Amino acid sequence: MHQLLSEDTVATKYWHQLPDGRIQCDLCPRFCKLHEEQRGLCFIRQNLNNQIVMTSYGRSSGFAVDPVEKKPLNHFYPGTPVFSFGTAGCNLACKFCQNWDISKSREMDALMSKAYPDDIAKAALETGCKSVAYTYNDPVIFHEYAIDTALACREVGLKSISVSAGYVCPEPREEFYKVMDAANIDLKAFTERFYHKITGSHLQPVLETLKYIKHETTVWLEITTLIIPGENDSEAELQEMTQWIVENLGPDVPLHFSAFHPDWKMMDKPPTPIETLLTARKIAIENGVRYAYVGNVHNKEADSTYCHHCGELIIGRDWYELSEWRLDNKGCCIACGTPCAGHFDAKPGDWGRKRVAVKF
Repeated sequence: MHQLLSEDTVATKYWHQLPDGRIQCDLCPRFCKLHEEQRGLCFIRQNLNNQIVMTSYGRSSGFAVDPVEKKPLNHFYPGTPVFSFGTAGCNLACKFCQNWDISKSREMDALMSKAYPDDIAKAALETGCKSVAYTYNDPVIFHEYAIDTALACREVGLKSISVSAGYVCPEPREEFYKVMDAANIDLKAFTERFYHKITGSHLQPVLETLKYIKHETTVWLEITTLIIPGENDSEAELQEMTQWIVENLGPDVPLHFSAFHPDWKMMDKPPTPIETLLTARKIAIENGVRYAYVGNVHNKEADSTYCHHCGELIIGRDWYELSEWRLDNKGCCIACGTPCAGHFDAKPGDWGRKRVAVKF
């Protein structure tokens, strides 16, 4: 566990001092260069007494029990409840952020509940959860808090799930994913223009994170792309992205295409038509993605799982409710015996679509 400097502050190790006296944070590729008491773009990492500290340890924007499919993870113990939390702040500046009230908050004390890692592990067990998700904002910025919580969860048999944009440097990335069991990475688009103009970041570090998770860890990986009309929905971009995924990550990484709705600084775009999502899914499948889904819309057919060998419906989903279950106790299609990629219990969970707030 990291040592507390105060009630909610811990020292960090990913930084170095610059010749001009500023401190550079080396957690993510933003490389914020900070004067004394200045905060990085993420807001929760600060130059204090000539070192970078994290200022939200043990403080959360709230706790809730969600369905694991909401993360979204469709192939990681379907139907089970997941204990979810985040902090304030984010290291990206997405104009379309749908959690902007959390990720862009500058009023942490007004927002936050308090719980330390052991408290979270205990509460997750008491609420019947199989896993804990670090979500709502990006857990790479609360690196130390997330790692300590994941270690506390591991001690009591709970899984850990990271829901992240994957914008993190190699050394902290390695430390972080050593304690994670599953991850959903937001691949926000497949052009540098989009990443630079709309998120204030860069594409290549995200691609490197995806390859790292898939090839150098045992973490179960799924990907989400929020489809925004006129920004990342062209057929050419979807072709290029899905081809890259199959060539670099393989055919078994589930891909979720989610519907955009106007929010925060992007109120001028219309909601994503369901036809656009279905087209994206079709392109993905034609390019070899075995498990492609749509999200934020109601379409049972496109949100269900099919055997990639025989085409049999093997997991039916209606929003977050599971219906058909045609996997055997080894996670194989009962019609043809082909394994379905993922992590499955002998029987699915029955949490459904419930969301239960948790107070400490």
